[in-house]
Amino acid sequence: MSKHHLSKLLVVLLFAALAMTVVACGGQQAATKAPEPTKAMEEKPAEQPTTAPAKEEKTAPQKITLAIEHFSVIEGTTWSGAHDRAGKRIAEKYPNVEYIYREEVGPDSTVPFAEELISEGANIVAGNAEFMGLPLKDIADKYPDVTFASVIASDLTTKPNFVRYFPRQYQALYLEGLVAAALTKTGNIGVVSAFPSVQVIRRQAGFTLGVQDGAKLLNKDVKIYVKYVGDWYNPAEESEIAKTLIDQYKVDVITQQSDSGSPLDVATKAGIWYVGKDMDIVGEYGWSSTDTVAISFDTRWEVIYDSMVQAKMEGNPPELIMYPGMESTFTLADGTVEPTVDIMNDGKVGVDAISPKADVPQEIKDLVAQRREQMMKGEWDPFTDHAFVSNGTGLDLEGNPVPEKGKEVKPAGEEPTAEWLLSQFNFDLEGITILE
Repeated sequence: MSKHHLSKLLVVLLFAALAMTVVACGGQQAATKAPEPTKAMEEKPAEQPTTAPAKEEKTAPQKITLAIEHFSVIEGTTWSGAHDRAGKRIAEKYPNVEYIYREEVGPDSTVPFAEELISEGANIVAGNAEFMGLPLKDIADKYPDVTFASVIASDLTTKPNFVRYFPRQYQALYLEGLVAAALTKTGNIGVVSAFPSVQVIRRQAGFTLGVQDGAKLLNKDVKIYVKYVGDWYNPAEESEIAKTLIDQYKVDVITQQSDSGSPLDVATKAGIWYVGKDMDIVGEYGWSSTDTVAISFDTRWEVIYDSMVQAKMEGNPPELIMYPGMESTFTLADGTVEPTVDIMNDGKVGVDAISPKADVPQEIKDLVAQRREQMMKGEWDPFTDHAFVSNGTGLDLEGNPVPEKGKEVKPAGEEPTAEWLLSQFNFDLEGITILE
């Protein structure tokens, strides 16, 4: 072997020996780039021991106790009867709501009864008339967790937990007026009324506008005679006034803004048409029949009480001035949806509620159906559509005397505020005759 080949062999053997030494000491070859991992190759996190998920604890809904103080007896009354029915319907719908009440509550007993009801768990306490509901404001600060409420006659006093409320009954009264205008043959319609007040004047205005629109449509001359009793409930006086309206003023359609059943009794005996208020008196109480009762309107106070209950359930402050109309509804426990007010008779609603014995022309029925639907959609209102022209009669209020006869207080097409309607509407509309 030549020296050259020998040297080459020694170099090869030297490199081989070095390689073996590196391997023996733990050396590694340079790593080649690995392929990108696929989902199957991704490293999974170590599994944690599984535990049963914690059960959500369901909190029971808040117990609501709705207490209504009724100014009169309940049985056989349309006003307190409708409030009582509302309380029962609310309690029937909600398992966590209880309804309790007191009857024949006067202003002096409002607060003692309220505190008694609160001791029984009441967290909503309402007075169903202003004269005996207003004293509730005096204890509102003492019970900040209780919602107090009172019907509005004309006072609008509120506190954060003292609510004022009334339904837009004039909308249903307008529809009744359309029917009444069609019914009269003598052209004379009579109203047995309680006494001049914003509440009474406002409701009579709704009826008057309906009569006037109905008379215009039928090209009839119709007069409205109003005579006051001086009280909400005086059966003997109400009866005498009804007889006077029939005998002296030849009315053949009669309605009332008072609370006894006397005008209905007189109408039944005289064989003239009667237009009812506050409840479906034929369907609810079986009073008289559709031979005498041409139409009534029904008030669903539960729309308002439900708003108070919902606010309490949700922990929200209540709405302080509530004045809902036909666009607002309440869904009964059986799923029936009812607006705040509606025309009813013998269990029927809408145009179907007009007595089958009543000779009401189709054009009036069509207008009743149209206006009712528009009001339920919130698209039309008689108090917005019509001008308010003063009759020169009414009730002088402090700083707000009755406008002179013929003065246009509100133009047609202008919407009056709820506050004005509830507290300042103090004059009769032109076209009414107020009897002494």
